Amino acid sequence: LDGALTTMASHRVFVYGTLKVGFRNFHVNRGTRLPGDFITEQAYPLYVIGEFGLPWLVHEPGQGHRVTGQVFEVDDAALAAMDALERVGDAGWYSRQPLAVRHTATGDVTQALAYFGSAARLLTDSVHHGPLAEYTEAHQGLYKKHL
Repeated sequence: LDGALTTMASHRVFVYGTLKVGFRNFHVNRGTRLPGDFITEQAYPLYVIGEFGLPWLVHEPGQGHRVTGQVFEVDDAALAAMDALERVGDAGWYSRQPLAVRHTATGDVTQALAYFGSAARLLTDSVHHGPLAEYTEAHQGLYKKHL
């Protein structure tokens, strides 16, 4: 029974880049979207970096802009798939951390998880754009799938 309960766990994830609806890695996002858009309660720097044009949110609260994105309810399996895509646990990639986001229409605040890129990569990878308030279709044009 414990195993059944843990597989049914639900997590809220704030996505701001290629995991959004209509973006290149949305197929990995098997969550259920909460209606509307959300914005981070605090400002964070969001860049487009490196040879692959990755959306790169850095955990430096108070820097950059309040970032717009979407929130999804995901189960453990979907979260694990997102973690694998974002290379959570690999040096120099993303870590998953909580943050507060506000619904842009209702003003309701919720806690969600977000993928933050390693700040060290800003020193080694070229920064194409940023800091940004939103990762858009135009920015996605720079994205290249890394194999």
